[in-house]
Amino acid sequence: MTAPASIQHNPAEHCFETTVDGHRAVLDYELENGVMVITHTGVPQAIGGRGIAAELTRAALEHARSNGLKVVPACAYAAAFMQRHGEYTALLG
Repeated sequence: MTAPASIQHNPAEHCFETTVDGHRAVLDYELENGVMVITHTGVPQAIGGRGIAAELTRAALEHARSNGLKVVPACAYAAAFMQRHGEYTALLG
C-alpha cells in the first residue's frame, strides 16, 4: 500500500487532491457556517486500493480539527472512515 507523495489543500476549489501515477484523486467539500461537509471522495480505479482515499480523508479531517470546524460526512466513504476511526468522532457536526 503506497500512500501518495503529497496531498494538497486547494481552498479555491474546496478540495484536497493528489496525483499518483498521472491520475488525480480528490476529496471535495463545502463550507457552511463553520461546518465542512465532505461531499465526494474520488480515486480512479487505476490507482485504487492504495489507501489514497483514506489519506485524503485524514488530511481533510486534520484540517477541520486544526481550524475548529465540525464535519458532516455526506459522502459514504467519509462516513465509513469516520465510523472506523473513533479519534475523529468529536468533529462530527
